[in-house]
Order: sequence, then structure tokens, then C-alpha cells
Amino acid sequence: MKRVLLGMSGGVDSSVAAIVLLEQGYEVIGATMKLWEPENEGEESKCCGNDNILDAKRVCDKLGIPHYTLNFKEEFKECVIDNFIETYKNAITPNPCIECNKFLKFHYFFKKAMELECDYIATGHYAKTEFSKKYNQFVLKKSNAGKKDQSYVLYNIPKNIIGKVLFPLGNFENKEQIREIAKQHRLLTAKKPDSQEICFIPDDDYAGFLIRSGKVKSEPGQIVNKEGKILGTHRGLIHYTIGQRKGLGISNENPLYVIDLDIKNNKLIVGEEKDIYSKVLYAKDINYTVDIDKTKPIKIQAKIRYSAKEGTATLYPEKNGITKVEFAEPQRAITRGQSVVFYIDDVLIGGGKII
Repeated sequence: MKRVLLGMSGGVDSSVAAIVLLEQGYEVIGATMKLWEPENEGEESKCCGNDNILDAKRVCDKLGIPHYTLNFKEEFKECVIDNFIETYKNAITPNPCIECNKFLKFHYFFKKAMELECDYIATGHYAKTEFSKKYNQFVLKKSNAGKKDQSYVLYNIPKNIIGKVLFPLGNFENKEQIREIAKQHRLLTAKKPDSQEICFIPDDDYAGFLIRSGKVKSEPGQIVNKEGKILGTHRGLIHYTIGQRKGLGISNENPLYVIDLDIKNNKLIVGEEKDIYSKVLYAKDINYTVDIDKTKPIKIQAKIRYSAKEGTATLYPEKNGITKVEFAEPQRAITRGQSVVFYIDDVLIGGGKII
């Protein structure tokens, strides 16, 4: 019997993932990563707090499988929280969930699984892994869940461990199916709401979190247009991101949007909607999940954020660690610090950080 270390958040997805794995004949060990301690007494994360650890334990008890709590608070602070702060400090918009997947789930968690002599790790993400004859290797693929597919946030899985990663929910088409299974098994997580906010910022006030860190300042500065004309005053660059329209506090004949953040001069640059569209981006820290010919341009589908639609694009060969991606149609609000992810058909072939 193959042994699996299943990451359990205390939510319904990972709970049902345990059921599916058991039905498929695996020996399942549940594990919840303790990643963060709240700043204030009584504050609780909806993603990785003590209540969620307890919920995961209760699910495991009901299913008759062991459960462990893994203390990765120091690793999480170093790899995710410190990165989040430093990135915003440089007027770049991070995606902490992608960093968490890269360093915590598919490095430290995977390492712990190997120490426990497990054959696989698994999570409740909506994605698939399977062997591809075309690529002659295990590949990461889109799930059957359509808009709920989460392959975008998983592009940093090292190529050499994809064959050791299981996504038991990959064939489900919607969340209602998952909740129905949890209900049938009388799991306490059946009606538990999804977690939406950043887990270490439970009040969703990321600017307040950054300021309280003592490492990021929120100094007012000028709002200017592309020609440098002063239009108003901003509250501090950490409050804004590319494509933002609301909260600018200025009026104009045509709606204005954030088109750039000038950290050197502490200026917020705004323009009209047409100014936030672009066909070309550059990315670094590329992780390829399949073996492809990187010496020539490749036709792909690419996404610039989790909620974005895929666009037809050309991926150009890497030069000095930088890759160019050119879209057939302009993309809205390409943002530094976010990830661009590459697909060929339903196979995720890689991705990287937009610069």
C-alpha cells in the first residue's frame, strides 16, 4: 500500500481529498502546517490557525487516520512574510500563496513526507498530475473544475517531484460535488466557508500590516499623469496597484487608473484605461515543469493572474535569466511581482515572476 502525506487546512477540500485517497486504496497521513501566530489576542487565521488545526484533527479522527501538526512558522516567516514585506517595500505586488506553495508545500512539506517514508504528498488543490506520453514525463495539468482550477498557483512545483504529487480533487467539476461528499460522510467541514483573505492578515488590512512591521513606510506623495502634471496627493504607494481606479481621490474628465508606481520619487502615475493595456511582459525566476526546446519561440496560452483569462502568446528564449512573453491581444494591468503562467493545451509547462 502506497503511503501519502496529505496537507490538511481544516477546510472541506482537503477533508474530501482524504476520503478520495482512502477510497483509492492509499495509506493516508494527515498533516497541518502551523505557519503563523496572530499579532493580537483573539485573532484567528481562517487558513492555518489553531481552530483549523483542530478541525483537521477531528476529520482525521472520524476517518480513522493519523494527524500531525508541523511547525513551519520560522520557514513561513522567512519565505513568505518577509518576502511579502520586502516586495511591497519596493512597490511590487506579491502573491504570497504562490510563495507558500513553492517553499512550504513543495519543499519543506515534501521533505517531511520523505522523512516519514511516504511515497507521495497530496493537497486539496484543483489540479491534476499524470504521466504524459507526449512529454515522456509526469506533468501538471488543469483540473476539470473550470474557473476553480488552481494549476496557476502551482507552477513552481519542481519538475522532478511532479510524479510524487497527488491532487485527488482534479476530476471534480465544482465545489458542490465536494461539499456533498463531505455531507454524506458527516464531516464538520461540509459547510465551512472558503478562506479568501491572506492567512497572516485576517483583517484584510495589508497596508496596516506592512506599517506595523516597521519596515515599510506609507509616505504621501504626488499623483501625476504621464506628462508629469500634478493631479493630487496619494496616501502612500503601498495602498495602490497597477490598474486600480477606486480610491485615487482625484477627478478627471475621463476615469483615471494607476499605470505605474515610481518608488524613487514616491510618485503615483495615472492614465486612462487604454494606458493599462500591454501586449508584452518580461519575467524572471522561470520554473519549467516539462522538458521543452527553449532555444526557439514557442506558441502558448498564458495567464497573468489567477482570475485572468488565458491569452494566446509567444514565449521567447531566455536571455540573462529574463524571458519575454508577447500576447496576440493586449492584456489588462500587467503587474510587477505577479506571476505569468504558461500552458500548452491543458498542460502547464512553466511560469515566472513578472518584472
